[in-house]
Amino acid sequence: MEPTEVDLSVPFGALTLPNPLTTASGCAGYGRELAKFVPLDELGSVTTKTIMPYPRSGRATPRMAETPSGMLNGIGLQGSGVAAFVEQELPWLAERGARVLVSIAGERLEEFVEVAERLNGQPGVIGLELNISCPNVADRGLVFACNPATSYDVVRATREATDSGLPVYAKLSPDVTSITEIAAACVEAGADGLSMVNTTLGMVIDLDTGRPGLAGGTGGLSGPAIRPLAVRCVYQVHAAMAAGRIPPVPILGMGGIRTGRDALEFAMAGASGVAVGTTLFHDPAAPLRILDELRGELAARGFAKYTDAVGYAHRPQHD
Repeated sequence: MEPTEVDLSVPFGALTLPNPLTTASGCAGYGRELAKFVPLDELGSVTTKTIMPYPRSGRATPRMAETPSGMLNGIGLQGSGVAAFVEQELPWLAERGARVLVSIAGERLEEFVEVAERLNGQPGVIGLELNISCPNVADRGLVFACNPATSYDVVRATREATDSGLPVYAKLSPDVTSITEIAAACVEAGADGLSMVNTTLGMVIDLDTGRPGLAGGTGGLSGPAIRPLAVRCVYQVHAAMAAGRIPPVPILGMGGIRTGRDALEFAMAGASGVAVGTTLFHDPAAPLRILDELRGELAARGFAKYTDAVGYAHRPQHD
C-alpha cells in the first residue's frame, strides 16, 4: 500500500475531519504564529489556548524552563478573555477555514458556563475542550479534574449550556490516583469526548540562585518525558470503555508527540485523534511532517484507514 492511499479522515461529532491531528492547547496561541508555517485548514482542527471569561495576565516571570526531555511551564492561563476572542480571533480563524476546538476554563463552575454560552453559534467552532486540569493555578482546589465530583459538576453544567450539536471534551490530568474514575465521572456527566492528558506537575531548581526556576514554583511538564505516561492513561481509559465500565466516547491523545510513529502509538492505545504541542516551539512545521509520517507508518503496517488502528493494541493476543 502506498502512503498516499491511506485515509486519515476521522469523525468528530456530526463532522468528518480530514485528519486526526490538532494542536495542543497553549502551544499554538490562537493560530496566528502557526499560520506562517502551516495552512490551518490542512489540520484536522486547531485547538486554541485556553479562554476564560475575562482578561488574565497569568503568573509572574520566569514561567518557562527547559528540562532534559521536555519543557516546564507556569504560564497560568494568560489570555485576553472570551469577548476579545470572539471579536478578534474567531473571525480571523474562520477566514482561514480553520476548524476550531476552543479550550475554555473558569475559576468557578459558573465561569465555564458563561464562556460556553458566549461561544454557542460562533462560526468555525466545532467543539469545546474543558480545561479542568491546568496545573498552573495558585489554588490547587481549582484543578477540578483531581476530583470525580467536581469534574462531574463542571462537565454537566457546561454540557447543558452548550449547543447540543457542539461536542464537549473534558481535558484530564495525569496527576490523579485513578484516571479511569475521573474519566467515568466526566462521561456520566455528558462529556462527548476526553482529551488526555494535560501536563503533569513538576519543578526545577536554579542552582545559581538556589531558588525554584519558575516564579510560581511549580509548573506543567510536557514533551517527550511524559509520552509513556500519556499513552498509559489513554490505554487504561480505552480498556475501561472496551470492558463496559465507561460508555465509549472518542479520546483525543496528547503528550510528547513528535513524529508519526508517536501519533500511531497513541492511536493503537485508543486515541481517535492526536494533538501536537511542545514540539511546535522548535519545529512549527511539525504538524504536516507528522501527518506524512503517520501515513507512512500506517501504510507500512497495512492499515488502509487511521480509524482501523484506533485501539489496535487492545485486540486479543491470539489475533
